[in-house]
Amino acid sequence: MVFISWNIDSLNAALTGNSPRALLSRAVLRTIKGHNPDAIALQETKLPCDGPTEKHLELLQDMFPDYEIVWNCSVKPAREGYAGTLYLYKDHLTPSVTCPKIGAPSTMDSEGRIITLEFDHFFLTQVYTPNAGDNLGRLEERQIWDVKYADYLASLDEKKPVIASGDFNVAHREIDLAHPKRNRRSAGFTDEEREGFTNLLARGFTDTFRHVHGDVTGVYSWWPQISRTSKINNSGWRIDYWLVSNRIADRVIRSEMIDSGPRQDHTPVLLEIDL
Repeated sequence: MVFISWNIDSLNAALTGNSPRALLSRAVLRTIKGHNPDAIALQETKLPCDGPTEKHLELLQDMFPDYEIVWNCSVKPAREGYAGTLYLYKDHLTPSVTCPKIGAPSTMDSEGRIITLEFDHFFLTQVYTPNAGDNLGRLEERQIWDVKYADYLASLDEKKPVIASGDFNVAHREIDLAHPKRNRRSAGFTDEEREGFTNLLARGFTDTFRHVHGDVTGVYSWWPQISRTSKINNSGWRIDYWLVSNRIADRVIRSEMIDSGPRQDHTPVLLEIDL
């Protein structure tokens, strides 16, 4: 099976916008479609609290006619039009869909950050992990999230193998970003966040990119938009992952980035696994 995960940074903009960036985003969606994935996980959809509009659904169904669509959006007391996740999956598949609450602090459980698809023999789940924020203002809450999320994945893993993707908002090791020294206390590369990810893997999960590619360097999934030349110079971070339960790691065939051309920000990540 082939799965693709992408932080889209506004589904509405990607589907309906006319800016150069929106056109690049639609090109990435067409690239994703060309891989004919069994499921597509989208993060940071930024949809309203009641989900995609009729226009959004019409455009998605035109582009992905053989897919079902499910979503989880940010609702009060959280900010509306914030965060959010969405799955498209082939319409011959019949998973059970849940949008769990994990006991996260503040409004995090209301921000539409997790969707889980349960199949007969495995779970497919995605996450948009909260960012530690400017001046690390949300770092303490993020640390609690990391513990709660690890507990959640481990609870799934007790039942059947887990395949988890998303924007985890952390570069785990120094080789996972271009400039580790200058980003030592930046959100996404604090010792606390890195330790949280280490602890998650220790609960029984494999970082499939490292499993397949070892300690290869210079391969990233996100290039900051604040610098216009970050992608040209490959000043990136690897913060988007496919994780699997350790016991199915040997079934992974491919775990790689999809070329998103000149579009900065996140690039899609692909997993192929023999299930």
